[in-house]
Amino acid sequence: MITSWVDARHEGYEGWFDMRCPFCRHSDSRVVDSREVDEGQVIRRRRSCAKCSRRFTTVEEAVLAVVKRSGVTEPFSREKVVTGVRRACQGRPVDEDALQQLAQRVEDAIRSTGAAEIPSHEVGLAILGPLRELDEVAYLRFASVYRSFSSIEDFEKEIAGLREAIARKAEQE
Repeated sequence: MITSWVDARHEGYEGWFDMRCPFCRHSDSRVVDSREVDEGQVIRRRRSCAKCSRRFTTVEEAVLAVVKRSGVTEPFSREKVVTGVRRACQGRPVDEDALQQLAQRVEDAIRSTGAAEIPSHEVGLAILGPLRELDEVAYLRFASVYRSFSSIEDFEKEIAGLREAIARKAEQE
């Protein structure tokens, strides 16, 4: 079942697709009712066919796509965020709930941009802030891989930035 434009694109359709009545295949219908589901990420629409007058339901999902460096596009995966952050948190006192909350914050931040496609680099940037708040050691581990640290000086600069942020936060309190 095609539930969104992205599904249609992945199924070989070019561009936008016609919303056809499942009973008579007529392409003209009007929306009778719309409701947001799943915190606004899904819209359920009740439609009425202009030709046969039968009603049917469509489900439209806002699919967020990530464009990788290679140019390949794939759907955003909260689980991939959790997996990457879990590696950085290995051996640290971080529980699974905190990882899930971090992934939700990252997804919310990315969706708030309003873009349908986002470069993978932006996903990494969206992870850094919440991870720094969660665990500074895990943050340094993740940042060292994400930003390709190549020397001790890279670590020292990042640690100095962390110390400055902690000092600013202490002044504000």
